[in-house]
Amino acid sequence: MCGIVGYIGKRKAAPVVLTGLRRLEYRGYDSSGVVTLDPTGFRCEKMAGNLDALFSAVKGTRLDGTVGIGHTRWATHGPPTRENAHPHFSCDDAIAIVHNGIIENFEELRASLQDGGHRFRSETDTEVIAHLLEKHYHGDPFAAIRATVAQLVGSFALAILFRRHPDSLYGVRQNSPLVAGMSTTGALLASDAPAILPLTRNLVFLEEGEIIALTPSGFQLFGFDGRRRARRPKRVSWTFESACKEGFPHFMLKEIHEQPTSIRRTIAGRLDLRSGSVKFNPPVLSAQALRGIQRVSFVACGTAAHAALVGKYYVEEIAKVPAAVFLASEFRYMNPVLDSRSLVVAVSQSGETADTLAAVREANRCGAPTIAVSNVIGSSVPRECAAAIYTHAGPEIGVAATKTYTAQIAVLALFAIHLGRVRGTLGAAEARELLDDLAKVPAKVEQVLKGADRIMQCVERFKNVYNFMYVGRKYNYPTALEGALKLKEISYIHAEGYAAGEMKHGPLALVDSSFPTVAIAVQDSVYAKMRSNIQEIRARKGVIIGIATENDAQMPTAVDYTIFVPECRELFYPMLTIVPLQLLAYHIAVKRGCSVDQPRNLAKSVTVE
Repeated sequence: MCGIVGYIGKRKAAPVVLTGLRRLEYRGYDSSGVVTLDPTGFRCEKMAGNLDALFSAVKGTRLDGTVGIGHTRWATHGPPTRENAHPHFSCDDAIAIVHNGIIENFEELRASLQDGGHRFRSETDTEVIAHLLEKHYHGDPFAAIRATVAQLVGSFALAILFRRHPDSLYGVRQNSPLVAGMSTTGALLASDAPAILPLTRNLVFLEEGEIIALTPSGFQLFGFDGRRRARRPKRVSWTFESACKEGFPHFMLKEIHEQPTSIRRTIAGRLDLRSGSVKFNPPVLSAQALRGIQRVSFVACGTAAHAALVGKYYVEEIAKVPAAVFLASEFRYMNPVLDSRSLVVAVSQSGETADTLAAVREANRCGAPTIAVSNVIGSSVPRECAAAIYTHAGPEIGVAATKTYTAQIAVLALFAIHLGRVRGTLGAAEARELLDDLAKVPAKVEQVLKGADRIMQCVERFKNVYNFMYVGRKYNYPTALEGALKLKEISYIHAEGYAAGEMKHGPLALVDSSFPTVAIAVQDSVYAKMRSNIQEIRARKGVIIGIATENDAQMPTAVDYTIFVPECRELFYPMLTIVPLQLLAYHIAVKRGCSVDQPRNLAKSVTVE
């Protein structure tokens, strides 16, 4: 995700800000920028690419101001270009801002501001904030900020400078973290503590709906309601590494716990509950092109292939279009039958997966329309596809995919609903219900994370086994595959995922008291079938961990261990049921002393065949 650093004090701001941005590189970014304020006005440099390009650009420039803000951008709206890099400015260049998060209503705000004569220089959602501040500024920065945030829908952490108020640096938090620090040479602002820890350990953590005004000697804190809030700086003893992980022992665990936020980011600004439609910006192919599609082929590898399998079910059930999933590594060697009526959807977290990129090129050669689902704007797979849908999950440091998996499923649900609406197979009322239920998923994932204690019982029992079986049906067959993959990846325990109905066709021969099975048996349309499969395993003395719906009184009597998830619409259970399986794999790996974030023999982005 994006990074923010700000400074106001006795020192030149640019070196402090740039050094802080360097400490945030672990978060991932694709462009960066810095602005300082001196008596002559703002001086700004920004560049696409890594920080080395920005460091080179500022050499020899006069960034002499003692107040400044900087930013590393993870692109969401508009590609990673110099124009789209932060900071952004008001029309009169009197206000500079940097922003983390997503403004969901930016299109309406932008149109209104343009009608009022404001000129935009970027494709970003962020720039509307600078123009709103300009519109509302009448001499009082605080009043302008309060009026602006009242119009914003979405998530935002902001650092703001007003040219006419060089003695103040402003910060704003709403659904995106922001921390201030007090040092002997001035005050600091950052999206993450690691950026400023070497300069101070006296930190003020902003809460939701707060505005902070920093001066070289102190700070004032206010709520969006205008009332003053009292808070003393807190002295922390974190190391740089522990601060990067925000208190979690591993990036993987941090990213598992980020899933409510990452799913919210994925769907933010894309749900129109009033009309029962999905808004993609930019649009995903034309309505005419989508109406002409006769089948959908998903191409992906590893975890992305499991998300694609959920997507196949979505497309067939919601949009009524035949769909299939192909492993990208096999796709181009199969001589696939493709034409202009065959849509190919390439799913890749990094957008650089070599096999998936090769599959896209084969689809393009055959004249098939292509859509990328990726987490990285400007990566190779989206560039070579006709259209792209980005997950906006933020950077994932752990090699084993977690939050990007659930984000991919959320995107594919949105795509299937969009396809169904465009093709007329899904009515507005039903679409509204689907979108409303999808919007509730992040809160349900939070519930799963809060109830994770039961998992530790299973960890102690099974940390030293040699084999595991995972079984599920319909929407949770992919969950079984992904759960088994997570355990293999990070604990090095052999695990296999199966469609539960296939057990009697071979895998049942493996079952005994030393071979545990995870059964995903939530209360859905195949619940009774799963109960029967569980009985088959129990009859062979198999030990079973059941993933069940809350308040299911039958499941605890049918299995040895029960882990509950909240009730939800059948289609969206995969975003809930995978979370306890991620945690199970994580905690077993920790108990076994495995390298959780960097498992042996694996890489985050597979760029070779």
